[in-house]
Amino acid sequence: MNIYIKVFIFFFPYFSYPAFAYEKPGKVSSQCEINNYLSKVADWQIDHFTYQKNGNLHDYGIDAWTNAVLYVGMAEWAKLSGDTVIYNWLKNIGEENAWQIPSNFKRYPKYKLYHADELCVGQFYLEMYSIYNDSLMMASTRERIQWIMSNPPDADMSNKNKQSWTWCDALFMAPPVYARLARLSGDDSCLAFMDEHFKATYNYLYDKKEDLFFRDDSYFTKEEANGKKVFWGRGNGWVMAGIVNILKYLPQDSAYRSYYESLLKKLGKRLIKQQDKNGFWHASLLDAKSYPSPETSATALITYALAFGINNNILKGKDYLPAVQKGWNALVSVVDNDGKLGFVQPIGADPKEVTQEMTAVYGVGAFLLAGTEVYKLAERFEQ
Repeated sequence: MNIYIKVFIFFFPYFSYPAFAYEKPGKVSSQCEINNYLSKVADWQIDHFTYQKNGNLHDYGIDAWTNAVLYVGMAEWAKLSGDTVIYNWLKNIGEENAWQIPSNFKRYPKYKLYHADELCVGQFYLEMYSIYNDSLMMASTRERIQWIMSNPPDADMSNKNKQSWTWCDALFMAPPVYARLARLSGDDSCLAFMDEHFKATYNYLYDKKEDLFFRDDSYFTKEEANGKKVFWGRGNGWVMAGIVNILKYLPQDSAYRSYYESLLKKLGKRLIKQQDKNGFWHASLLDAKSYPSPETSATALITYALAFGINNNILKGKDYLPAVQKGWNALVSVVDNDGKLGFVQPIGADPKEVTQEMTAVYGVGAFLLAGTEVYKLAERFEQ
Protein backbone atom coordinates (compact mmCIF):
# COMPACT_ATOMS: atom_id res chain seq x y z
CA MET A 1 0.00 0.00 0.00
CA ASN A 2 1.54 3.34 -1.00
CA ILE A 3 0.02 5.57 1.61
CA TYR A 4 1.67 8.74 2.83
CA ILE A 5 2.21 8.28 6.55
CA LYS A 6 1.22 10.91 9.06
CA VAL A 7 1.35 10.18 12.75
CA PHE A 8 -1.73 10.12 14.95
CA ILE A 9 -1.38 9.20 18.60
CA PHE A 10 -3.56 6.43 20.03
CA PHE A 11 -2.78 5.38 23.59
CA PHE A 12 -3.27 1.67 24.13
CA PRO A 13 -5.08 0.84 27.35
CA TYR A 14 -4.18 -2.14 29.46
CA PHE A 15 -6.62 -5.01 28.90
CA SER A 16 -7.52 -7.19 31.84
CA TYR A 17 -9.76 -9.84 30.24
CA PRO A 18 -8.24 -13.22 31.15
CA ALA A 19 -9.36 -14.71 27.81
CA PHE A 20 -7.10 -12.43 25.79
CA ALA A 21 -4.11 -14.11 24.19
CA TYR A 22 -2.75 -10.95 22.59
CA GLU A 23 -0.69 -8.18 24.10
CA LYS A 24 0.05 -5.41 21.66
CA PRO A 25 3.50 -3.85 21.96
CA GLY A 26 4.05 -0.11 22.01
CA LYS A 27 1.93 2.79 23.14
CA VAL A 28 1.19 4.67 19.94
CA SER A 29 -0.57 3.92 16.70
CA SER A 30 0.30 5.75 13.50
CA GLN A 31 -1.44 5.78 10.16
CA CYS A 32 1.15 3.21 9.12
CA GLU A 33 0.06 0.92 11.94
CA ILE A 34 -3.62 1.43 11.14
CA ASN A 35 -2.82 0.58 7.52
CA ASN A 36 -0.99 -2.55 8.60
CA TYR A 37 -3.92 -3.81 10.68
CA LEU A 38 -6.43 -3.14 7.92
CA SER A 39 -4.25 -4.84 5.31
CA LYS A 40 -3.58 -7.83 7.54
CA VAL A 41 -7.23 -8.37 8.45
CA ALA A 42 -8.38 -7.90 4.83
CA ASP A 43 -5.74 -10.30 3.52
CA TRP A 44 -6.62 -12.95 6.11
CA GLN A 45 -10.30 -12.76 5.22
CA ILE A 46 -9.70 -12.98 1.48
CA ASP A 47 -7.49 -16.03 2.05
CA HIS A 48 -10.22 -17.67 4.17
CA PHE A 49 -13.25 -16.54 2.20
CA THR A 50 -15.85 -19.18 1.31
CA TYR A 51 -19.56 -19.21 0.52
CA GLN A 52 -22.27 -21.79 0.02
CA LYS A 53 -23.92 -22.66 -3.27
CA ASN A 54 -26.62 -24.76 -1.63
CA GLY A 55 -28.52 -24.70 1.65
CA ASN A 56 -29.01 -21.51 3.64
CA LEU A 57 -28.07 -18.99 0.96
CA HIS A 58 -29.83 -16.21 2.88
CA ASP A 59 -26.98 -16.22 5.40
CA TYR A 60 -24.14 -17.92 3.53
CA GLY A 61 -24.58 -17.38 -0.21
CA ILE A 62 -22.23 -15.28 -2.29
CA ASP A 63 -24.68 -12.36 -2.13
CA ALA A 64 -25.90 -12.96 1.44
CA TRP A 65 -26.13 -10.00 3.81
CA THR A 66 -23.21 -11.44 5.78
CA ASN A 67 -20.87 -11.31 2.82
CA ALA A 68 -22.35 -8.03 1.60
CA VAL A 69 -21.15 -6.29 4.79
CA LEU A 70 -17.68 -7.66 4.08
CA TYR A 71 -17.75 -6.36 0.51
CA VAL A 72 -18.83 -2.90 1.67
CA GLY A 73 -15.97 -2.76 4.16
CA MET A 74 -13.48 -4.08 1.61
CA ALA A 75 -14.61 -1.50 -0.94
CA GLU A 76 -14.15 1.36 1.53
CA TRP A 77 -10.66 0.18 2.38
CA ALA A 78 -9.76 -0.30 -1.29
CA LYS A 79 -11.00 3.22 -2.06
CA LEU A 80 -8.85 4.70 0.68
CA SER A 81 -5.74 2.61 0.05
CA GLY A 82 -5.96 2.27 -3.73
CA ASP A 83 -5.41 -1.48 -3.40
CA THR A 84 -6.05 -2.90 -6.87
CA VAL A 85 -5.85 -6.48 -5.56
CA ILE A 86 -8.93 -5.90 -3.42
CA TYR A 87 -10.73 -4.11 -6.24
CA ASN A 88 -10.04 -7.02 -8.58
CA TRP A 89 -11.23 -9.50 -5.95
CA LEU A 90 -14.44 -7.53 -5.46
CA LYS A 91 -15.01 -7.17 -9.19
CA ASN A 92 -14.62 -10.92 -9.62
CA ILE A 93 -17.19 -11.51 -6.85
CA GLY A 94 -19.69 -9.24 -8.59
CA GLU A 95 -19.11 -10.80 -11.99
CA GLU A 96 -19.44 -14.31 -10.57
CA ASN A 97 -22.88 -13.35 -9.25
CA ALA A 98 -23.76 -11.36 -12.39
CA TRP A 99 -24.41 -8.35 -10.12
CA GLN A 100 -27.77 -9.83 -9.13
CA ILE A 101 -29.88 -9.08 -6.06
CA PRO A 102 -30.97 -12.35 -4.36
CA SER A 103 -34.46 -13.50 -5.29
CA ASN A 104 -34.63 -17.28 -5.08
CA PHE A 105 -34.31 -18.17 -1.41
CA LYS A 106 -36.70 -20.73 0.03
CA ARG A 107 -36.42 -19.46 3.61
CA TYR A 108 -38.58 -16.39 2.99
CA PRO A 109 -40.59 -17.22 -0.15
CA LYS A 110 -43.33 -14.69 0.60
CA TYR A 111 -40.92 -11.85 1.22
CA LYS A 112 -38.03 -12.61 -1.10
CA LEU A 113 -38.45 -9.47 -3.18
CA TYR A 114 -38.86 -7.20 -0.14
CA HIS A 115 -36.54 -8.63 2.50
CA ALA A 116 -34.08 -5.92 3.59
CA ASP A 117 -31.21 -8.36 4.05
CA GLU A 118 -31.29 -9.26 0.37
CA LEU A 119 -30.80 -5.62 -0.58
CA CYS A 120 -27.58 -5.21 1.40
CA VAL A 121 -25.38 -6.43 -1.44
CA GLY A 122 -26.78 -3.55 -3.49
CA GLN A 123 -24.59 -1.19 -1.45
CA PHE A 124 -21.55 -3.00 -2.81
CA TYR A 125 -22.87 -3.08 -6.38
CA LEU A 126 -23.60 0.66 -6.39
CA GLU A 127 -20.15 1.43 -5.04
CA MET A 128 -18.57 -0.62 -7.81
CA TYR A 129 -20.77 1.14 -10.37
CA SER A 130 -19.51 4.49 -9.10
CA ILE A 131 -15.96 3.33 -9.82
CA TYR A 132 -16.33 1.42 -13.09
CA ASN A 133 -19.42 3.12 -14.58
CA ASP A 134 -20.71 -0.20 -15.88
CA SER A 135 -24.51 -0.06 -16.01
CA LEU A 136 -24.77 -3.82 -15.47
CA MET A 137 -23.39 -3.35 -11.96
CA MET A 138 -26.43 -1.38 -10.84
CA ALA A 139 -29.16 -2.78 -13.09
CA SER A 140 -30.50 -5.49 -10.77
CA THR A 141 -30.39 -3.21 -7.74
CA ARG A 142 -32.24 -0.46 -9.53
CA GLU A 143 -34.83 -2.89 -10.88
CA ARG A 144 -35.51 -4.34 -7.42
CA ILE A 145 -35.86 -0.93 -5.76
CA GLN A 146 -38.21 0.28 -8.47
CA TRP A 147 -40.31 -2.88 -8.12
CA ILE A 148 -40.61 -2.48 -4.34
CA MET A 149 -41.64 1.16 -4.63
CA SER A 150 -44.21 0.26 -7.28
CA ASN A 151 -45.57 -2.59 -5.14
CA PRO A 152 -45.77 -1.11 -1.63
CA PRO A 153 -44.90 -3.61 1.11
CA ASP A 154 -47.19 -4.74 3.89
CA ALA A 155 -46.88 -1.98 6.51
CA ASP A 156 -47.52 -4.24 9.51
CA MET A 157 -44.58 -3.84 11.93
CA SER A 158 -44.85 -7.25 13.57
CA ASN A 159 -41.47 -9.01 13.51
CA LYS A 160 -42.99 -11.84 11.47
CA ASN A 161 -43.53 -9.47 8.57
CA LYS A 162 -40.33 -9.22 6.53
CA GLN A 163 -41.81 -7.02 3.84
CA SER A 164 -41.28 -3.96 6.06
CA TRP A 165 -38.18 -3.10 8.07
CA THR A 166 -39.45 -4.68 11.27
CA TRP A 167 -36.07 -5.49 12.85
CA CYS A 168 -33.44 -2.88 13.64
CA ASP A 169 -30.69 -4.60 11.59
CA ALA A 170 -32.75 -3.77 8.51
CA LEU A 171 -31.83 -0.10 8.94
CA PHE A 172 -28.29 -0.98 7.90
CA MET A 173 -29.22 -3.43 5.17
CA ALA A 174 -31.72 -1.52 3.00
CA PRO A 175 -32.00 2.27 3.53
CA PRO A 176 -28.44 3.10 2.35
CA VAL A 177 -29.24 1.40 -0.97
CA TYR A 178 -32.11 3.84 -1.54
CA ALA A 179 -29.93 6.81 -0.55
CA ARG A 180 -27.08 5.76 -2.84
CA LEU A 181 -29.38 5.01 -5.75
CA ALA A 182 -31.03 8.40 -5.38
CA ARG A 183 -27.62 10.07 -5.48
CA LEU A 184 -26.52 8.14 -8.57
CA SER A 185 -29.78 8.34 -10.50
CA GLY A 186 -31.21 11.66 -9.33
CA ASP A 187 -34.47 9.91 -8.43
CA ASP A 188 -35.60 11.59 -5.20
CA SER A 189 -38.57 9.26 -4.89
CA CYS A 190 -36.06 6.75 -3.49
CA LEU A 191 -35.30 9.14 -0.64
CA ALA A 192 -38.98 9.74 0.12
CA PHE A 193 -39.61 6.00 0.28
CA MET A 194 -36.52 5.40 2.42
CA ASP A 195 -37.37 8.17 4.85
CA GLU A 196 -40.97 7.03 5.28
CA HIS A 197 -40.02 3.45 6.05
CA PHE A 198 -36.99 4.29 8.19
CA LYS A 199 -39.18 6.49 10.38
CA ALA A 200 -41.79 3.75 10.65
CA THR A 201 -39.10 1.49 12.13
CA TYR A 202 -37.84 4.24 14.41
CA ASN A 203 -41.33 5.01 15.69
CA TYR A 204 -41.96 1.34 16.45
CA LEU A 205 -38.64 0.05 17.79
CA TYR A 206 -36.98 3.07 19.37
CA ASP A 207 -37.29 3.28 23.16
CA LYS A 208 -37.39 6.99 23.94
CA LYS A 209 -36.70 6.43 27.63
CA GLU A 210 -33.52 4.47 26.99
CA ASP A 211 -32.57 6.12 23.66
CA LEU A 212 -31.86 2.68 22.19
CA PHE A 213 -33.45 0.41 19.59
CA PHE A 214 -35.12 -2.89 20.39
CA ARG A 215 -34.09 -5.57 17.94
CA ASP A 216 -37.76 -6.23 17.11
CA ASP A 217 -41.10 -6.27 18.92
CA SER A 218 -40.50 -9.72 20.39
CA TYR A 219 -38.13 -8.01 22.86
CA PHE A 220 -40.54 -5.36 24.11
CA THR A 221 -41.28 -7.26 27.32
CA LYS A 222 -38.11 -9.33 27.75
CA GLU A 223 -35.58 -8.61 30.48
CA GLU A 224 -31.93 -9.37 31.11
CA ALA A 225 -30.79 -11.22 34.24
CA ASN A 226 -30.34 -7.88 36.00
CA GLY A 227 -33.91 -6.82 35.25
CA LYS A 228 -32.95 -4.32 32.53
CA LYS A 229 -34.49 -4.26 29.08
CA VAL A 230 -32.83 -6.27 26.31
CA PHE A 231 -30.93 -4.01 23.93
CA TRP A 232 -28.58 -5.86 21.60
CA GLY A 233 -25.15 -4.31 21.06
CA ARG A 234 -24.77 -5.27 17.41
CA GLY A 235 -28.38 -4.36 16.66
CA ASN A 236 -27.80 -0.79 17.80
CA GLY A 237 -24.47 -0.84 15.98
CA TRP A 238 -26.31 -1.76 12.78
CA VAL A 239 -28.54 1.26 13.22
CA MET A 240 -25.63 3.64 13.86
CA ALA A 241 -23.69 2.37 10.84
CA GLY A 242 -26.83 2.43 8.70
CA ILE A 243 -27.36 6.09 9.52
CA VAL A 244 -23.78 6.80 8.48
CA ASN A 245 -24.25 4.99 5.18
CA ILE A 246 -27.32 7.12 4.52
CA LEU A 247 -25.59 10.38 5.42
CA LYS A 248 -22.70 9.60 3.08
CA TYR A 249 -25.04 10.04 0.13
CA LEU A 250 -27.45 12.72 1.32
CA PRO A 251 -26.50 16.14 -0.09
CA GLN A 252 -25.62 18.73 2.54
CA ASP A 253 -28.71 20.75 1.61
CA SER A 254 -31.07 17.74 1.66
CA ALA A 255 -34.29 18.30 3.58
CA TYR A 256 -33.84 14.80 5.02
CA ARG A 257 -30.37 15.33 6.42
CA SER A 258 -31.11 17.00 9.75
CA TYR A 259 -33.23 14.08 10.98
CA TYR A 260 -30.44 11.53 10.46
CA GLU A 261 -27.75 13.79 11.89
CA SER A 262 -29.90 14.37 14.96
CA LEU A 263 -30.48 10.65 15.44
CA LEU A 264 -26.76 9.93 15.07
CA LYS A 265 -26.05 12.48 17.82
CA LYS A 266 -28.71 11.06 20.10
CA LEU A 267 -27.55 7.46 19.71
CA GLY A 268 -23.91 8.46 19.97
CA LYS A 269 -24.48 10.28 23.23
CA ARG A 270 -26.23 7.24 24.67
CA LEU A 271 -23.85 4.60 23.38
CA ILE A 272 -20.60 6.12 24.63
CA LYS A 273 -22.03 5.60 28.12
CA GLN A 274 -22.17 1.86 27.45
CA GLN A 275 -18.54 1.52 26.35
CA ASP A 276 -16.47 -0.39 28.91
CA LYS A 277 -13.19 0.83 30.37
CA ASN A 278 -11.21 -1.17 27.82
CA GLY A 279 -13.04 0.32 24.84
CA PHE A 280 -15.48 -2.46 23.98
CA TRP A 281 -19.22 -2.62 23.66
CA HIS A 282 -20.83 -5.88 24.75
CA ALA A 283 -23.49 -8.16 23.31
CA SER A 284 -25.97 -6.73 25.82
CA LEU A 285 -25.82 -2.98 26.23
CA LEU A 286 -27.51 -2.82 29.64
CA ASP A 287 -26.23 -6.06 31.19
CA ALA A 288 -22.54 -6.40 30.38
CA LYS A 289 -22.08 -8.41 33.58
CA SER A 290 -24.06 -11.28 32.07
CA TYR A 291 -22.05 -11.02 28.83
CA PRO A 292 -18.57 -10.03 30.04
CA SER A 293 -16.68 -10.92 26.87
CA PRO A 294 -16.00 -8.14 24.35
CA GLU A 295 -18.07 -8.16 21.15
CA THR A 296 -16.19 -6.84 18.16
CA SER A 297 -18.95 -6.48 15.58
CA ALA A 298 -20.87 -4.09 17.85
CA THR A 299 -17.64 -2.32 18.81
CA ALA A 300 -16.58 -1.89 15.18
CA LEU A 301 -19.95 -0.63 13.95
CA ILE A 302 -20.26 1.92 16.76
CA THR A 303 -16.63 3.04 16.43
CA TYR A 304 -17.20 3.49 12.69
CA ALA A 305 -20.24 5.68 13.26
CA LEU A 306 -18.61 7.82 15.94
CA ALA A 307 -15.46 8.35 13.86
CA PHE A 308 -17.55 9.30 10.82
CA GLY A 309 -19.50 11.75 12.96
CA ILE A 310 -16.28 13.49 14.03
CA ASN A 311 -14.81 13.45 10.53
CA ASN A 312 -17.94 15.10 9.12
CA ASN A 313 -18.43 17.68 11.89
CA ILE A 314 -21.61 16.08 13.18
CA LEU A 315 -20.09 15.02 16.50
CA LYS A 316 -17.62 17.09 18.51
CA GLY A 317 -14.16 15.62 18.66
CA LYS A 318 -13.61 16.70 22.25
CA ASP A 319 -16.64 14.66 23.31
CA TYR A 320 -16.23 11.58 21.15
CA LEU A 321 -12.57 11.24 20.19
CA PRO A 322 -11.64 9.39 23.43
CA ALA A 323 -14.35 6.79 22.76
CA VAL A 324 -13.13 6.29 19.18
CA GLN A 325 -9.53 5.94 20.36
CA LYS A 326 -10.52 3.38 22.96
CA GLY A 327 -12.77 1.56 20.50
CA TRP A 328 -10.06 1.23 17.86
CA ASN A 329 -7.42 0.17 20.38
CA ALA A 330 -9.84 -2.45 21.67
CA LEU A 331 -10.49 -3.79 18.17
CA VAL A 332 -6.85 -4.20 17.20
CA SER A 333 -6.15 -5.94 20.52
CA VAL A 334 -8.20 -8.93 19.33
CA VAL A 335 -6.57 -9.30 15.92
CA ASP A 336 -4.19 -12.24 16.06
CA ASN A 337 -0.79 -12.39 14.41
CA ASP A 338 -2.23 -13.88 11.22
CA GLY A 339 -4.93 -11.21 10.87
CA LYS A 340 -7.92 -13.13 12.21
CA LEU A 341 -10.41 -10.92 14.05
CA GLY A 342 -11.82 -12.56 17.18
CA PHE A 343 -14.79 -12.16 19.52
CA VAL A 344 -17.41 -11.72 16.76
CA GLN A 345 -20.87 -12.85 17.88
CA PRO A 346 -22.31 -15.36 15.40
CA ILE A 347 -25.48 -14.72 13.41
CA GLY A 348 -28.35 -14.01 15.78
CA ALA A 349 -30.91 -11.53 17.01
CA ASP A 350 -30.10 -11.04 20.69
CA PRO A 351 -27.17 -11.00 23.11
CA LYS A 352 -25.16 -14.21 23.31
CA GLU A 353 -21.85 -15.11 24.92
CA VAL A 354 -18.83 -14.69 22.63
CA THR A 355 -15.42 -16.35 22.61
CA GLN A 356 -12.05 -15.35 21.26
CA GLU A 357 -12.15 -17.96 18.50
CA MET A 358 -15.39 -16.67 16.99
CA THR A 359 -15.09 -14.66 13.78
CA ALA A 360 -17.42 -13.80 10.90
CA VAL A 361 -17.24 -11.95 7.60
CA TYR A 362 -19.62 -9.19 8.72
CA GLY A 363 -17.39 -8.53 11.72
CA VAL A 364 -14.42 -8.11 9.39
CA GLY A 365 -16.45 -5.80 7.15
CA ALA A 366 -17.36 -3.68 10.19
CA PHE A 367 -13.71 -3.64 11.30
CA LEU A 368 -12.63 -2.34 7.88
CA LEU A 369 -15.32 0.35 7.97
CA ALA A 370 -14.17 1.46 11.41
CA GLY A 371 -10.53 1.43 10.39
CA THR A 372 -11.05 3.57 7.31
CA GLU A 373 -12.75 6.29 9.36
CA VAL A 374 -10.11 6.07 12.10
CA TYR A 375 -7.45 6.40 9.41
CA LYS A 376 -9.10 9.62 8.23
CA LEU A 377 -9.14 10.85 11.82
CA ALA A 378 -5.42 10.20 12.04
CA GLU A 379 -4.92 12.65 9.19
CA ARG A 380 -7.42 15.17 10.49
CA PHE A 381 -5.94 15.24 14.00
CA GLU A 382 -2.34 14.91 12.94
CA GLN A 383 0.05 15.48 15.82
